[in-house]
Amino acid sequence: MAKRIFLSSPHMSEEGYEMEYIQEAFDTNWIAPLGANVNEFEKELANYVGIEHGAALVSGTAAIHLALKAAGVSEGDIVFCQSLTFSATANPIIYEKAIPVFIDSDYETWNMDPKVLEEAFHKYPEVKAVIVVHLYGLSANMDNIVKLCKYHNVTLIEDAAESLGTTYKGQHTGTFGDYGIFSFNGNKIITTSGGGMLVSKDQEKIEKARFWATQSREKERHYEHKEIGYNYRMSNIVAGIGRGQLKVLDQRVAKKRYIFEYYKRELEGLKGINFMPINEWNEPNCWLTCMTVGLSESHSERTIYHPESPSSHPEERSDEGSYSYPYPSPLDIMTALEKENIESRPIWKPMHMQPVFEKYDYIGENVGQTLFENGVCLPSDTKMTDEDLDRVCRIVKGLWG
Repeated sequence: MAKRIFLSSPHMSEEGYEMEYIQEAFDTNWIAPLGANVNEFEKELANYVGIEHGAALVSGTAAIHLALKAAGVSEGDIVFCQSLTFSATANPIIYEKAIPVFIDSDYETWNMDPKVLEEAFHKYPEVKAVIVVHLYGLSANMDNIVKLCKYHNVTLIEDAAESLGTTYKGQHTGTFGDYGIFSFNGNKIITTSGGGMLVSKDQEKIEKARFWATQSREKERHYEHKEIGYNYRMSNIVAGIGRGQLKVLDQRVAKKRYIFEYYKRELEGLKGINFMPINEWNEPNCWLTCMTVGLSESHSERTIYHPESPSSHPEERSDEGSYSYPYPSPLDIMTALEKENIESRPIWKPMHMQPVFEKYDYIGENVGQTLFENGVCLPSDTKMTDEDLDRVCRIVKGLWG
């Protein structure tokens, strides 16, 4: 069996920074629940992205949940949520018994379309919050989205789980809205094995989030609780890993961008291949390198592949109604890589297409669905060598003959 190439696996620092902080926690017996690593990780992460306050939590999902609570979202409230994302973005809306309305993406960013968002505001003027996502490390069009949310006086939450290290016009993602969230899951650009961070300019809101995250325990000698709380605080050991990983974050971003440029240079010439959009105002972390197959740059025609149905036959659709099967499908690519022990996966399946969310409203023109049907996430592991990258490219090129 050939060497396994992962999509995006944990990558500890060669210098051993993580172990230094972990050892310190062991030596001082600050294993759990909190300690110096947690306090410092919050400060160091917030300082890196250029925001005032952060709360270290067990996951990015927990961070979204507490952001919704801090925004006052409760039962029956409307929350606009980007449809093209992972389910962890949308699930916390249901935790609070609120009502998600899913918003489509645009081709220019692959993220929330400001024009569709504006349409949604007209349809649901009573909306309580908006969750925008920076997918695969690509920044959304934040100028227009921030402007719309301010005009309608609606809380903006940025799901920057995949975009730590990404900047929009020189400012880090996660710092434009009222709240930003980051994830340190095992496959993210830096990892704490599992963990997340909620950030905000509002000190009072972050302190409240920490309170909820520690079971809402009041400052009494005995255990006193006046609100429902959660066991959401990050442990001191996990935070130590995070502190060490922060020291190599810029290296990881540089490697992810190198991987993207390598794939683009080698594969962009193949007929029907296009890569995720890099705009001049966006410095992405390129967490995963993603490409589309059979989707023209003008988007006037596309090949429909149905990635979940291996037996289905794709067909090209254009305004003239012509049909053909001109390229290998995303499934062909993923299957070929899988046979060679190489991990890849489809673009996220949009939330409005998920059975669990099918009863909720969706506003858009199926851009997210098109990207899902035509997209592939290529292996983007920061431990990949040029030999690994060449191996992937040779397999993909081989499908084109």
